[in-house]
Amino acid sequence: MTTSIPAGNEAADAPVEVDDLVGPSMPLRVGIVVPHDMALDGEMWRWTPKGVTLHFTREAFVPLPVTVEMAMLIGDPTAIAQCVADLSVIEPAVVAYGCTSGSFANGILGENSLVSSMETAGAAKALTTSGAVLQAISHLGAKQVSIATPYDEPMTALLDEYLNEAEIDVVGKACLGLHEKIWEVGYARTKRLIRQADRPEADAIVVSCTNLPTYDVIAPLERELGKPIVTANQATMWAALRAIGKNAIGQGQALLHS
Repeated sequence: MTTSIPAGNEAADAPVEVDDLVGPSMPLRVGIVVPHDMALDGEMWRWTPKGVTLHFTREAFVPLPVTVEMAMLIGDPTAIAQCVADLSVIEPAVVAYGCTSGSFANGILGENSLVSSMETAGAAKALTTSGAVLQAISHLGAKQVSIATPYDEPMTALLDEYLNEAEIDVVGKACLGLHEKIWEVGYARTKRLIRQADRPEADAIVVSCTNLPTYDVIAPLERELGKPIVTANQATMWAALRAIGKNAIGQGQALLHS
């Protein structure tokens, strides 16, 4: 008996003898812990190569707007560790905490504490979005950056402090002042935000928040502005995949081709 594999499947399109089938092949699994309001799971998949699958779990609902107070709550190591434990049954090769503000709100020590808690909870390898951003900046050799965020000014100031603590000079910044539904921000508004944040002396531009859509604007704006752009979801996926020996997909994006 033969069966045909539907067009577009990763397997060959030619008929295959059922008795010859082996598998299914086991992908590398990436676990991702995100806040309750994360809406861009699909964007993270766009950086994901064949042979890798993403597995999301969400933190408990926090009835607060996107503020410093909320960031402090969702960045609680105990809550994140429980989410990591929930994911551990599928044995992900790496687990990422996919939230920028929740991982920078308590500074470098707070970010380090999150990673330690995730590893203690069972993550084979662990990282956070803010830690991934630092890795990306270092990889690019950037010393001075501009920051673009959808947050209000107090939250943006915390990101500035986090980067300064890591000995990265913030030379320009711009923010949207949003407290909800960040995932609804369109590309036109994001492009204006990034252009507003840019400064001639900036080696790179950091775009914060895993709920801010950025995939399609990265490469065009890098060409326009003549410098790398590091976004939250991009850095998270780049670092997570790099940790397991895989490369993120993103044509023309400087971080992925440096």
